Amino acid sequence: MSGNGNPTVRRRRLGAELRQLRKATGMTSSQAAQCLMVSQPKISLIETGRRPINPRDVRDLCRIYGITDQEVVDSLMRMAKESGRQGWWVSCGDVPYGVYIGLETAAASIHSYDALMVPGLLQTPLYAAAVIAESFPRPTAEQAAVSLDVRLRRQHRAHHPARPLRLWTILDESALHRIVGNREVMRDQLEHLNSLGAQPHITVQVLPHSAGAHPGVLGQFSILTYPESETGVVYLERFTSDLYLEKHADRYPYQIMFDHLQAQALSADDSRHLINDMIKAYREAR
Repeated sequence: MSGNGNPTVRRRRLGAELRQLRKATGMTSSQAAQCLMVSQPKISLIETGRRPINPRDVRDLCRIYGITDQEVVDSLMRMAKESGRQGWWVSCGDVPYGVYIGLETAAASIHSYDALMVPGLLQTPLYAAAVIAESFPRPTAEQAAVSLDVRLRRQHRAHHPARPLRLWTILDESALHRIVGNREVMRDQLEHLNSLGAQPHITVQVLPHSAGAHPGVLGQFSILTYPESETGVVYLERFTSDLYLEKHADRYPYQIMFDHLQAQALSADDSRHLINDMIKAYREAR
């Protein structure tokens, strides 16, 4: 049961472990809630990692599920204690995608497809500020400043000196043409994109318009993997509620989809040449 020390990842893994233990007994979540004298929604939130659980409740659930191996109980209680810690982003206030930041912070690699925008980890401050300013509902000046600060702090993880995040981004050509901010902002953003793509742990591929219909037409997705673990998460950003797919059967199609997109996209070198052509076009248009 060893795993990453990140509190978000710990909480989700602990929830998955408790769910498996409950199912092994044949108990429903309602029955477990009744034994623990809590509400059924609380059990569901715990098992999906959306709510922390204290070590005492973990101990009681282990008793309810008939777990007699003290090493297993101690390990689960330790995970509960570690999952109670707060990530750096909590101090920033009400961050709507805090769960994703926790998963991103702990990830060893992220493979993503983006159809409309340069992904947040690769954005310049001016590009990011323009995206945030046009989000809905419109943020106040204070909310926009907090969101920008969080986004830029997230980028530090991509360049961690000891364990840089492995990024592989496939970007639809549409994102290069979509003018965010203004032409100068776009030119600087594309120059930044090529600069990042030259680093050994970051790969940028462009999916050209000439590729026609492709598996990514349904929208953006990210595949997060973790060190010393075969588990991962597929993240689907949605307008009202994001989706996190953790079962292998749910994640596998997205890995296949990414492989197809990778094969249809331009190579990293050809992508760099295309981006350079766009930089030149923005410069001449000015």
